[in-house]
Amino acid sequence: MPARVSDFLRAATACEYRGARCASQAAVAKRAIPFHADGANRATGAQTKAKKKPAPKKVKKEEESPVPRRMSSRLRGIAADSEVAKRKAEEQHQAYQEAERAKRVRKSDPFSLDEIFVSGQKLSGDGLLGVDVVTKGVAVPYQRTFGDDDIKKTTDKELKALRKEMSELQLWEAWEPNRIKLTPERVYTMTFHPSETKPLIFAGDKMGHLGVLDASQEKQTSVKQEDDEDEEDDDPDPVLTTLKPHTRTISSMVIHPSKPTHLYTASYDSSIREMDLEKTTSVERYAPDSTSDDVPLSGLDMAADDPNTLYWTTLEGEFGRYDMRTPKKDSVTVWSLSEKKIGGFSLLPTHSHYFATASLDRTMRLWDIRKLSRREPVPVGEHQSRLSVSHAAFNSAGQVATSSYDDSLKLYDFGAKGIASWKPGHTLSDKEMKPDTVVRHNCQTGRWVTILRPQWQINPQSHIQRFCIGNMNRFVDVYSSSGDQLAQLGGDGITAVPAVAVFHRSKNWIAGGTASGKICLWM
Repeated sequence: MPARVSDFLRAATACEYRGARCASQAAVAKRAIPFHADGANRATGAQTKAKKKPAPKKVKKEEESPVPRRMSSRLRGIAADSEVAKRKAEEQHQAYQEAERAKRVRKSDPFSLDEIFVSGQKLSGDGLLGVDVVTKGVAVPYQRTFGDDDIKKTTDKELKALRKEMSELQLWEAWEPNRIKLTPERVYTMTFHPSETKPLIFAGDKMGHLGVLDASQEKQTSVKQEDDEDEEDDDPDPVLTTLKPHTRTISSMVIHPSKPTHLYTASYDSSIREMDLEKTTSVERYAPDSTSDDVPLSGLDMAADDPNTLYWTTLEGEFGRYDMRTPKKDSVTVWSLSEKKIGGFSLLPTHSHYFATASLDRTMRLWDIRKLSRREPVPVGEHQSRLSVSHAAFNSAGQVATSSYDDSLKLYDFGAKGIASWKPGHTLSDKEMKPDTVVRHNCQTGRWVTILRPQWQINPQSHIQRFCIGNMNRFVDVYSSSGDQLAQLGGDGITAVPAVAVFHRSKNWIAGGTASGKICLWM
């Protein structure tokens, strides 16, 4: 190889080697020495320029109007829609509450029945009674638990005859029960007028309405002539009268024992009113001094031997007495007998200083007004049930019937224990206060059905005392004072539980009221 050539190759090889080495060192230096934004490597003093990307082409935009700056409605002085709606809703709610509160305030002024007339038959000159009355005086749902087979098995002839008589009572044939709507709301209390010439029924509901039904009326069938000369029978509803003497629930009512033309009603609006059925007027007989005092009344009774005195109980556990012949401030006496509400009470008809109370505190108590201290009232005796006691009803023989949420009817015979001869201060032991008879009976009415309460026939036409009570299977049960079932009344057209059941004073007429304000009547 010529010298020049070999020298050239060696020189090229050396240069290549140095180039690779220099490149490697440059790469290392590049990682170690930072470059600044202007592209100059200040460590080496070399000036290098970064490659610039081509600028994007500018697109000419159309001129837009400036968007106004957002500002709250509060800063602009405008009330928000939600605030206006909220304020309006609050004002409407407050106005509604005031209106409802005004509706519940009792009306103490006297008024005529025309002024409280709601619907039904307009009152005539003879009033509600008419001249003739004034002058003449737990089972399978809806399945029977008492019927003809039970009557056939009865060996006692007198009991068998009474069972047959009571079981033969029939529903009023003129109208089906689902067409006799006596009150707009749920029936809470009922009573018969004592007249035997016609069955006249009074019913009070949860909103203070009083319904009146004359069941002696007959269906009037009129013939309607159509244009096409087809004849169609018109089927009118029974003639009823609906009044509104109270602003809240009518809890109890009683006919004056010596003046059958006067009906007394007690209400949750804290008042007792007297309605003259002949003059068609209504006046307040008792109420707290102020309309702002809310003392709902739960029971009302009057005594035949003291017809001028009102007796009542309250949902606050109080018992009151007032002689209507004197000013209220002079003769109203109130005793606190229970820490919980008294659901029902009744006087002993023959000795009205004795009375029995049923309370939410699960007790039935017997009291003697002659020895009743206002500071520490002590009962003659008491009996406690497993659950609350709904009502305690006295009959003329000195027997008490109670209904309780422990699904039982309890019968206490104080007449047999000599209540008529007890001296003031007489007391009974726990053993003497035990019920003589306990009858199993479904009393679970729940929220929408009025509480079941026993009601005696005041003047039965035989020596066998009997009472009636509603049945959750849509019947009315009739029992004797010894606990024997006498009848189970039912019939077609009964679509609800006749929870409020009442006996006529002397006739074998029984009426039942339902939660829809409808009436069943057996005669």
